[in-house]
Amino acid sequence: MWWGVAAALLANTLYSLGFVLEKRALTALPEVTIRRPARLLRLVLGSPLWIGGSLALAAGFAAQLVVYRTLPIAAAQGIFVSGLVLLVLLSARLLGEETSGRERYALGAILLALLMVVLSLREGTDTVSQDAPYQLILLVCVPSLATGVWLYGSAERRARNRHRRPTTGVEYGVAVGLLYGVSSLAIKGVSSRLTTDGIGGAVLGLLASPYPYLLLFTGAFGLVMSQAALQRCRASLIVPVCTTVTSLFTAVLGTLSFGEALPDEPLRLALRVAGTALAVAVLLTMPKHEASPQPSPPAKELTSP
Repeated sequence: MWWGVAAALLANTLYSLGFVLEKRALTALPEVTIRRPARLLRLVLGSPLWIGGSLALAAGFAAQLVVYRTLPIAAAQGIFVSGLVLLVLLSARLLGEETSGRERYALGAILLALLMVVLSLREGTDTVSQDAPYQLILLVCVPSLATGVWLYGSAERRARNRHRRPTTGVEYGVAVGLLYGVSSLAIKGVSSRLTTDGIGGAVLGLLASPYPYLLLFTGAFGLVMSQAALQRCRASLIVPVCTTVTSLFTAVLGTLSFGEALPDEPLRLALRVAGTALAVAVLLTMPKHEASPQPSPPAKELTSP
């Protein structure tokens, strides 16, 4: 159980570092767009900094496999949300994205939510499901993928309209969050397939499941969509929105799909639900726009004595 908590915190660190490094690399690159995916890939693969960020994200993926084998889905999402604290700190340090007083209070509340989720865990009593009906997984994932791609395309069309206000990035975050939510369920499914005895049996079982194909789709589309969105928006804005959608999607639909039960004890149940709800509520109420700069006072006119 506690190995799962440690793996979740490690995944948080790797994901936050990966997003920040990719954002910093994208800032120095020419504008990228999903309409030219080959050019996008050529540009990012030529950036050592971006490659370092992608390797950090890949290592976070490996840590996430350990998490889903040892922690219930709902508890894991509560801990993953806490990674946004580190993300905001790294964004301020490496990207110059300053945090306001309101955002700092929000970070403290997220840390409290993390503590509540961790306190709700108890070794040997939480159910960690290892399988789900494939038909149910596809019923949940396919419409979600279609919605995410459609929403992203709508945001792109509105962004190209010169007469509209600049996009805040929220729609991009929701769209990519839906794809990453599906990816998170696929990672959970892959972790369950790896419990099969023997390497050959595990590989055959994995290839017969929808999980590797969902990962390929979300990996390809998520890569192109997230890079274009990261270049246009603040990392400390778009990643929290994306993470919130991913966590909600995975905690609710993942728990239902894999049939994992919540804690039976009222106190632990309250801590689990309240901690996750607090983290999500804080993220939803964080400022979505930059504060307008205060106008400088008018200069005094010099008068002759």
